[in-house]
Amino acid sequence: MNKKLILSWGVFAIMVIVATCLFFITKKPEEAPEYVLFYAENQTADYPTTLGALRFAELVQERTGGRIHIIVESEAKLGSESEVLEQIKYGGIAFARVSLSQIAEQAPEMNVLQLPYLYRDSEHMWRILDGEIGEEFLKKVSAYGYTGLSWYDAGARSFYSVEKPITCLEDFQGMTIRVQESDMMADMVEALGAKAVKIAYSSVYSALQRHTIDGAENNWPSYEAMNHYEVAPYFTIDEHTRVPEMQICSASIWEQLSEEDQEILRKCARESAEYERELWKDREEQSRQTAIANGTCVISLPTEEKERFRKAMSNLYETYCSDSAELIKKIMEQ
Repeated sequence: MNKKLILSWGVFAIMVIVATCLFFITKKPEEAPEYVLFYAENQTADYPTTLGALRFAELVQERTGGRIHIIVESEAKLGSESEVLEQIKYGGIAFARVSLSQIAEQAPEMNVLQLPYLYRDSEHMWRILDGEIGEEFLKKVSAYGYTGLSWYDAGARSFYSVEKPITCLEDFQGMTIRVQESDMMADMVEALGAKAVKIAYSSVYSALQRHTIDGAENNWPSYEAMNHYEVAPYFTIDEHTRVPEMQICSASIWEQLSEEDQEILRKCARESAEYERELWKDREEQSRQTAIANGTCVISLPTEEKERFRKAMSNLYETYCSDSAELIKKIMEQ
């Protein structure tokens, strides 16, 4: 009886060992990614555009079965936007989210989409960018070494200042205002009567603190995320520009991918953009409340004063988009 029991247990043990071996033989080993690609982001880890990038990477990982692995590097670890664009052009970086202002430095035809006071509100801008016009402009950057994937939200930009609030056009006289690395944004500030200086985003806080500049312009989340309210407590809501952000891929890397993978990346980018836009709405309100709670003085310009600001842009429209009059009219009428 004992011998039979021992024999039975022996047979059972052998069966377990054989089954285990068969499992490991037939189980497909975890494959290394076919592509490991870097995504550059200059904002903080919890910023809507960074979270949108992480969502994009997650969707791509899932839908390619891990064949394409994207590493998101935030906080400008891979360089400034201008440096990143150069690296993307030559394939050193695969993806990035960059301001349209920065792209327009290389592709001036993009300027029309960021003209001051072009859009009535956020809904108006998205009707344009999610339609035929926006699709056409995503394609335009291919001539410069990039593949346009989607449009991210960056809200409306307004002015903020260190020592005095901006309440009317005359207040710009004698002020030095930081702008993005964009000639058109610099000319916008000069048209309002101030002196424009181009300073890297990461250096704005110290420039405000040292009074190297008298003010800057940006959206609520950027103003709050970089703690600019600590050194520039006057926030004037004029919403002079709604500068969208473009999610791009290096054209040299894009061309190496199969059509199937290109389609996956494009769809994942569009989905991540929808996700980022929702995050943006929430973050914008949260940032506004945080800044106010920390002492920010908010100035809302009267409609007639905003109109004075807009009229000051007439020469700028002519300088940058003289051949786009029909397109500007089409955008404004939609």
